Amino acid sequence: MTLLSLFLQLQVGDPTAIPAGSPAAADSAVTAANQAVAEASGLSLIDLVIAGGWIMVPLFLLLFLTVYIMLERYLTIRKAGAVPESFMPGIGNLMVKGDLQGAKMLCAQNPTPLARMIEKGIRRVGLPLNEIEASVENVGKIEIARLEKNINVLGIVAGIAPMLGFVGTIIGVIKIFYAISSTGDFGIAQISGGLYTKMVTSAAGLIIGIIAHIGYHWLSIMVERMVFRMENSAIEFMDILQDN
Repeated sequence: MTLLSLFLQLQVGDPTAIPAGSPAAADSAVTAANQAVAEASGLSLIDLVIAGGWIMVPLFLLLFLTVYIMLERYLTIRKAGAVPESFMPGIGNLMVKGDLQGAKMLCAQNPTPLARMIEKGIRRVGLPLNEIEASVENVGKIEIARLEKNINVLGIVAGIAPMLGFVGTIIGVIKIFYAISSTGDFGIAQISGGLYTKMVTSAAGLIIGIIAHIGYHWLSIMVERMVFRMENSAIEFMDILQDN
C-alpha cells in the first residue's frame, strides 16, 4: 500500500459512519432514546408482579380475603334490609285485632333480622313491657353482631397490607446494597434497575390497604343504617303494645 492510498483512506474515512454533529446523528440519538422508552414501557403488569418476589403471595391472599368479605357482607346486609315497607303496618294491624298467630306468620314470611326481633317480642306478649323490651333489644344486639361479622377483619387488612408491602421493599433494598458491597460495582443502573421492581410491593400493599379501608367504612355505614331501622321498628312495636 502506497502512502498516497493510505492518505486517501484517512481523508475519506468509513463510508457508513455518521458525523457527530450532523442532523442524521441527532435523529439516530432520538431513535435510540425512543427505543429505550418503548422497551421500558413494554414491561407488563405480570412481569412487575413476578419481580415483586415472594412477598406478593401474602399480599394477593389479603386481596382475595378483602374482596371476599366485601362481597359476602354486602349481599348479607342487603338481604337483611329487604323488609317491605308494609311489614310494620301489617304487624300493627294484626296486633290491634289480637291476631298474634297471624303476626308470627308474617314475621316467618320475612326471614330478616328485623322480623326475628319483632317475632321475639310477639312471643313475649303477656309479660311486663320492660321484659318484652329487654328481649327485643337482646335479639337486636345478636342480629347486629351477625351483620358485623368479619367486617373488623377489613380494618386489620387495611393496616397490615401497607406494612407488608414496605417490608418487601426494604428486603429488596437490602439485597441490592448487599450485591453492591459484594461486587464493588456501584452505579445508578445497579440501584434503579432493582429498586423499581421492589417498589411494586409497596404499591400493591397500599392499593390493597385502600380497598380494605374503603370496604370497612362502606359496610359499617350499611350496618349503621340497618341498626337505625331496627331501633325505629322496635320503638314502633313497643308503642303498639302500649296502645293495646
